[in-house]
Amino acid sequence: MKVVEAKGLPYRELNREVRRLLTAGEERLLLRGINGQRYIGAGLTGAARLEIEGTAGNNLGAMMDGLTVYVDGNVQDGAGNTMSGGEIIVRGSAGDITGYAMRGGKIFIQGNAGWRVGIHMKSREQSPAVLVIGGKAGDFLGEYMAGGTIVVLGLNTPLHQEREAANPLAGNYLASGMHGGAIYIRGRIPAWQIGGQVRSALTTPDKNAELKAWIAQFATGLNLDCSAFQRETFTCLTPEGNRPYARLYDHSA
Repeated sequence: MKVVEAKGLPYRELNREVRRLLTAGEERLLLRGINGQRYIGAGLTGAARLEIEGTAGNNLGAMMDGLTVYVDGNVQDGAGNTMSGGEIIVRGSAGDITGYAMRGGKIFIQGNAGWRVGIHMKSREQSPAVLVIGGKAGDFLGEYMAGGTIVVLGLNTPLHQEREAANPLAGNYLASGMHGGAIYIRGRIPAWQIGGQVRSALTTPDKNAELKAWIAQFATGLNLDCSAFQRETFTCLTPEGNRPYARLYDHSA
């Protein structure tokens, strides 16, 4: 494994060095001392593995297709922006718009994620887009979501909800404008916390093969024990149709 000492290295120089090493045939890079450098892995393809120690800056893995990026630390805004394939695995937390318009691949976040996570998310048949959040997510989760799957687990967060109380694992305006895909959130979610034109149903991983598989892959990627979730109740959100705002503009809809 090739080690790149990134402390104090400007992001352009760092990314040029990463590209140079991958072009030369390196299959595994350790980027040590990362502190906010942007665009790491952006636009890269292939099967290489990038391991990052520190806090990755904005747009980690943007437009990426094929790499595995493992972060021992946090990531800032826009991780996985428009990515088409590969994996981003984060041992810490992630900022806003994680998975913005992602079209394929997997993002596993052990900690929390910010606002507007999964906004405009899509999915390709050959490489389905999946985003699993181990902690909590902020407001506007899955806004305008058009495809793919989002799972929110709430690791180490007990759920003792009163009737019609907010689910603490997701913020307000959940699934606003959603017109494709599915969102699974542990626990029950009151109707007022969810955007309009969205169906809500209860399920459990041991009765839902898709949900069970994504939790298992998340657990494997981060070396966690998620077996306790198998019989937990999850709320599954899916769109009623592919035109969530039709009634605002077309009274015949």
